[in-house]
Amino acid sequence: MTQDALTGWDDETTAEAYATFARTFPMYSASSRDLAARARLTDSHMIVDLCGGTGATAEAILALAPPAAQVISLDSAPAMQRIGRRTLNDPRLSWVSAPAEDLAEHAPAHGVDAVVCNSAIWKTDVAAVFTAVRRVLRPGGRFVFNIGGGFAGVTHPDAQTRPAKPSLGSLIEQIAARDYGTPPAPASAARLPLTAVTGHLAAAGLTLVETDVTAQHTTMAERRAWLSIPVFARPERGFSYEQQMAILDEAYAQTHPDDVTITSWLVVVAQLDGAQA
Repeated sequence: MTQDALTGWDDETTAEAYATFARTFPMYSASSRDLAARARLTDSHMIVDLCGGTGATAEAILALAPPAAQVISLDSAPAMQRIGRRTLNDPRLSWVSAPAEDLAEHAPAHGVDAVVCNSAIWKTDVAAVFTAVRRVLRPGGRFVFNIGGGFAGVTHPDAQTRPAKPSLGSLIEQIAARDYGTPPAPASAARLPLTAVTGHLAAAGLTLVETDVTAQHTTMAERRAWLSIPVFARPERGFSYEQQMAILDEAYAQTHPDDVTITSWLVVVAQLDGAQA
């Protein structure tokens, strides 16, 4: 697991930076709207925003959910939720500080119409989370989540056909190697490919409904802002935050703010069939 998967989220500086990024740039709001739409919330009564952070996905869910629906935003980092409570005040929304694996302890058994998880399922004990989701979903209820392309081992066609330009990440590695003697990060295999996801879903008693590989088109300016969030700063280990930001600034100076970079995502929709409830 990378640094941001394990530590750093329950920190006020990180939470503030993350919330500012989510308000300023479209990455999380756009992916949240996509997932919420796929969850088919029109007739929902109870919805869970899993690993909900500061509430970007909960906001998208609330925009599509019926007026009487209740939403639970569950996250293991109280600092993230404290920031979310300041900016998202809706009587339909409840904030629960707990690990994703403990979902079944905080939602009614077979009483949830949809569980939505944006950009975080890979950080969890996937098998345990899928089992917990099955316990809370009603028959026909949907489980919608996404996985970054690097973790899922997928690439959107737009990214394949676009002329290759150095990413901020690769430029950061080059500078770290040149100035600090840091060896390049080894290439890693996909940590959560669709085959693994399908196996976990089947083991939990959930049915795969659809998958999709989507693309987010973001600017270098947005990527710089994202890499400025402490838990995402690179290189991951052996550097102070000040050193990481100095390397980032030097890497960014070799790009153009409006240059477009493409990030691929694997989107997964599953459900609990009535016969399995």
